[in-house]
Amino acid sequence: SRFPTEQHFSSWMGLAPSTRISGGKPLPGHVPKVFNRAAQALKQAASSARTDKSFIGASHRARLARMDTACAIKATAHQLARLIYAMLTKGQPYVAQDMDEYEAKSRDRQLRALQRKATKLGVRLVAA
Repeated sequence: SRFPTEQHFSSWMGLAPSTRISGGKPLPGHVPKVFNRAAQALKQAASSARTDKSFIGASHRARLARMDTACAIKATAHQLARLIYAMLTKGQPYVAQDMDEYEAKSRDRQLRALQRKATKLGVRLVAA
């Protein structure tokens, strides 16, 4: 009850993304440093998720493909913080997503992206 939303909880932990952005670039200035032991533990858990064969590990590896390591670790720790907040406030156990479902969704997303690119280039794709 101390934190009204998961955004407040993530901000208190120092895991929320910066909002000082203009035109897609971070604004200059001092970013307040937050030292939270729970956040440090979540960052360690996130960095070890790289080799994990779970949904969180797969999403962390996908983040590593598109951003640098420090940002990916912080984003995965933020994801873990949101999961923890949801479990504590709703009183429900964590239900792990199936890796087959995640890979199927990822494959479908990649196929849709290829279709969009092909139509943009004027090429027609045929399924084999």
